[in-house]
Amino acid sequence: MRPFDYTRASDIAAATKSGQDRAAAYIAGGTNIVDLMRLEVATPDRLVDISRLPVDQITLSDDGLRIGAMVTNSALAANTLVQRRYPLLARAILAGASGQIRNKASSGGNLLQRTRCAWFQDIDAVCNKRTPGSGCAAMEGPNKMNAVLGVSDQCIAAHPSDMAVALRALAAKIEVTAADGVRRIVEMDDFYRLPGDTPDRETCLAQGDLVTAIILPAPEGDRQIYRKVRDRASYAFALVSVAASLRIQDGRIRHAALAFGGVAPRPWADSAVNATLTGQAPSDALFEKAGRLLVQDAVGHGGNDFKIGMVQRTLAAVLQEACK
Repeated sequence: MRPFDYTRASDIAAATKSGQDRAAAYIAGGTNIVDLMRLEVATPDRLVDISRLPVDQITLSDDGLRIGAMVTNSALAANTLVQRRYPLLARAILAGASGQIRNKASSGGNLLQRTRCAWFQDIDAVCNKRTPGSGCAAMEGPNKMNAVLGVSDQCIAAHPSDMAVALRALAAKIEVTAADGVRRIVEMDDFYRLPGDTPDRETCLAQGDLVTAIILPAPEGDRQIYRKVRDRASYAFALVSVAASLRIQDGRIRHAALAFGGVAPRPWADSAVNATLTGQAPSDALFEKAGRLLVQDAVGHGGNDFKIGMVQRTLAAVLQEACK
């Protein structure tokens, strides 16, 4: 690990001012940035500690829930409001990491964790995400964990978060505070960028921008499921995951919001899949149709070809469970 300076921010204004330095990086729980610094994938000259900022509360409003960015994953999953109104979110968090990591990891940091692509984490390998223009070793090398949707010829890295997949299905929004103190609310689809020709730019955040809260609207689906397929039962990243929020009324699907993990560079959602399900009577034929629609533009690269069929089968299983 390379030497670095350290400063602890006393408030949001001080944090964003320090964070404007291009050589600076924020540290909250540290469960991702510290690992990347040890690997010398991330080499900030300064860490700005935001762990004591007053953004660590979960509050209920008339139209939903506000989750401070410094709420730990453990506290969020254990919150009674979350368990009662957003069980999908609690289940996704509990599927995401060990208890020790959940105790440290912040909710805002979870959204910003970097890919676990093996080539990104190997500084001796070419990687356009780490070093723009160098190439993508995952295209030809082992790529079992890589993405099949939303990829480009520059990058096929997959987003690793479980929590973010659940938040996408729950139509969450992200509050961002800029260095000038202005706050804005960002849709998740606008927050994350697809790789295109600039895979090193993963989000819409400018230097110094700080995630300060996650905003959850009132839940529309009363049947919420999170299913994660992985190599082992504990502390493994998803090969494929499906988050579903559905409402069934009079024998038909009246609301369908689905999101997918392990298959794309960001928490993946497809409005056409949701529209195909909405208003229809549940059936295996309908679920298979939704699965085919989901993967119509999927591209495998050898080692991850299996994900195309796996995500269809997992989607069908989740829908069957939700529509019982």
